[in-house]
Amino acid sequence: QVQLVESGGGLVQAGGSLRLSCAASGLPFGRYAMGWFRQAPGKEREFVAAVSWGGSRTNYADSVKDRFTISRDNAKNTLYLQMNSLKPEDTAVYYCAAKFNYDSRWYEGGMDYWGKGTLVTVSS
Repeated sequence: QVQLVESGGGLVQAGGSLRLSCAASGLPFGRYAMGWFRQAPGKEREFVAAVSWGGSRTNYADSVKDRFTISRDNAKNTLYLQMNSLKPEDTAVYYCAAKFNYDSRWYEGGMDYWGKGTLVTVSS
């Protein structure tokens, strides 16, 4: 079956960096658009970033633009999220997700597969 397994979360001070990874199995990874979402305590899950199946197109939420970078390695079936200049408001559980069509809307209900998440905590 399809598995998306996130890793790389942890505790970091404001201004610091983290790199999240998402290892995929059970699906033709190179044919799926991939994205990251996050959910802070008491809030709805929100879109963070997306990358097309080949990696040539990316899209970011305004709140993370110029600080976060999404990338993928199709040879390793792995998705990444490089997070720089972290802020306390970036604290959340970060989820990896997959869907077939990059151009359709990126929202929680529109994804085909989800990981279980990894917690990122940014202290002030």
